Amino acid sequence: MEIKHTDIVSLFEDALEQKPQKDLEEVGIVLQVGDNICRVHGLKKALYGEVIHFEGGNKGIIFNLDEDYVSIFLLYNHIPVEESEVAKRTGHLFKAGVGMGLLGRVVNVLGVPLDSMGAIKYEGYENTEQPIAGVVERMPISQSLSTGTLSVDSLVPVGRGQRELIIGNRNTGKTALAINAIMSQKNKGVYCIYVSIGQRQANVARLVQTLQQQGVMDYTVVVSADAGDPVLTQYLAPFVGSTIAEYFRSKGFDALIVYDDLTNHATAYREMSLLLRRPPGREAYPGDVFYLHSRLLERAGRLADGASITALPIVQIQADDITSYIPTNLISITDGQIFLDTRLFNRGIRPAVNVGLSVSRVGGAAQTEAIKRMTKALRLELAQYHELLDFAQFGTELDEISQRRLARGERAVELLKQEQFVSYSFVDECLMLFLLKEKFLDMLPIKQVQEFARHFVSFVQNIYKEFYDTIYETEKITDEQFKEMFKIAREFSKLYVPKNK
Repeated sequence: MEIKHTDIVSLFEDALEQKPQKDLEEVGIVLQVGDNICRVHGLKKALYGEVIHFEGGNKGIIFNLDEDYVSIFLLYNHIPVEESEVAKRTGHLFKAGVGMGLLGRVVNVLGVPLDSMGAIKYEGYENTEQPIAGVVERMPISQSLSTGTLSVDSLVPVGRGQRELIIGNRNTGKTALAINAIMSQKNKGVYCIYVSIGQRQANVARLVQTLQQQGVMDYTVVVSADAGDPVLTQYLAPFVGSTIAEYFRSKGFDALIVYDDLTNHATAYREMSLLLRRPPGREAYPGDVFYLHSRLLERAGRLADGASITALPIVQIQADDITSYIPTNLISITDGQIFLDTRLFNRGIRPAVNVGLSVSRVGGAAQTEAIKRMTKALRLELAQYHELLDFAQFGTELDEISQRRLARGERAVELLKQEQFVSYSFVDECLMLFLLKEKFLDMLPIKQVQEFARHFVSFVQNIYKEFYDTIYETEKITDEQFKEMFKIAREFSKLYVPKNK
């Protein structure tokens, strides 16, 4: 067949008019599947951490780049992946949905609502792995963050932008302490993120119910990866929570994030690493578990524009042993720790904060002037009390001065006790600590200390509301206000009638 010159030209012109062919997608074939992990051949240009789509509808993330295949952890348990199934690159890393619409909601790692309140309108999607702010971009911590817990705010103060570890045995009140901190942010312009990692669904449901009852869900987001979810989602959960916190910070708001808990997070990462056949190290954890938590917690901090992320990571220990691998890692990464002691908890001292083992490395600079004035000698008095208590247990006779110190220490310990999910404002704390500092509690029986302090706070709130509000606004107590507080306390002491004599 003879082809004319005009035919060739017309074919060429038609080809030029056609839309250019789209870039070919890079695909691979599943070689092996097992233990929620699959190996795929053919994705030669794949990236570490890239999201992969499977033909059957499942998704996964690349965690190993080998010479002949890539190892991918799956995001869904309920969607099967078969051998010889086609896997397709997406070209992007795992992203989390962000937006103000998340406030008041409970979501999983994939952004799917778990609270039966309808769909969430996201304002965008951000990579869960983000560059960490450098030294020049950060500001010193100078503003306090009230936790609502008297023993913490007075002895182990937390500042906005700080990373304060909560450490303790099982069932010692770690989560309750963190929830108190969330409750204390009401009407303070701080958005809160609670990240549940590897917890039972019943526990998460109970916690959400508590947050709703306390009226704090309006400024709180709950990200849940429970024990029944794939190990990958438990690994991703704190990074998703941190991405949401960074979104709030980018909008100029302060954020508070609670990781509950990083022991389960480290366990999930250990399981993933062993399945990937990475060499195990101490306690079978991979060698980069320290880097895992350091890059997560370094995302907290206060930036030059003034906005901050405060992190309260929780870690669980066994038999009060803080020398195991993960706790020592986190102690070295964070800016201090609140140690909850089982022995104190069993003696009815709750929150069971062990003052000797708890420390805040930067929070002291952020503590309000009012509370700082009231707590100058408190830590020393408690240390002397515990030392004398040890002597007294051996039947040692104490002199009069030691007996007075012991009695004063008993009242200090009693004052620092606090019921679960009861949050104090910093003015409430100042008033209580004033009673202790100026020895208004010394002549009271131990059982009346809490009642006297609570009633005194109510008395000031109701009768001297202007005085109360002034301290709340200025966060300082002048010499004149201190004298006024002394007069009010004397007036109340004359009026006070104990319920239980």
